[in-house]
Amino acid sequence: MAKTVFITGASRGFGKLWTEALLQKGYNVAATARNISSLDELADKYNGKILPLELDVTDRNSVFKTVERVKEHFGSIDILINNAGYGLFGTLEENTEEEVRQQMETNFFGLVWVTQAVVPIMREQGRGHIIQLSSALGLISFPTLGVYSASKFAVEGLSESLAAEVKGFGIKVTIVEPNEFSTEWGGASAKSSSALPVYENVRTEFFALLSDDLVGIPEATVPAVLKLIESKNPPLRLFLGKAGFPMVKYAYENRFSEWESWSEIANAAHGK
Repeated sequence: MAKTVFITGASRGFGKLWTEALLQKGYNVAATARNISSLDELADKYNGKILPLELDVTDRNSVFKTVERVKEHFGSIDILINNAGYGLFGTLEENTEEEVRQQMETNFFGLVWVTQAVVPIMREQGRGHIIQLSSALGLISFPTLGVYSASKFAVEGLSESLAAEVKGFGIKVTIVEPNEFSTEWGGASAKSSSALPVYENVRTEFFALLSDDLVGIPEATVPAVLKLIESKNPPLRLFLGKAGFPMVKYAYENRFSEWESWSEIANAAHGK
């Protein structure tokens, strides 16, 4: 019996790419997005294997209804890929309240609602694999991407706790941490706050550090994602791309060095 994958943000980028790859491998796919018109061709080609559904992950009631519909249609939900999200560019002073709230509503709360809806189904099945799309920027942060990083740091903390909570029910959790890829994440899918001239040097210095060598090819992620899904013992965390691990390793080495240099003061603050 074919396994069923529930994936959010399936209309473009990683979501659409992985949806097609999963269909080619014979999986049933519930492909959700705010606008599913871009999935029409896949729906015609894989009729019966794909269930395209419009979904705004920030609408909790709609999320639960959609998850139940998928369960009724396919009979199970074996794999959840929480992929919906977007990037917000801008310094903290530039970010508006609406921009900050919407970033968190989509990238974090949307992921929470979908996970909450799917966990009871997987728990009753006694099996399941939840794949949470974080980012290398869920482990380190850069200027002009603070709120985006905050949303992904939240995904990291939530998902690590979730993994321990559901392990006894046969549910596995993996946090996927891509570096930048040439998807629409930094383009059409992204949002940018109105720029203040005072931060122009910050932007210039940051973007000067970036290079094309650090940007991965989206199609190259397909074999890795398929291996992850088919693994009997998937990791809690998985980088995608070659840029994330060196950046994070460098950042954490600096963190440990700083913590160590302040350890005497930190220990004294314990009080006993």
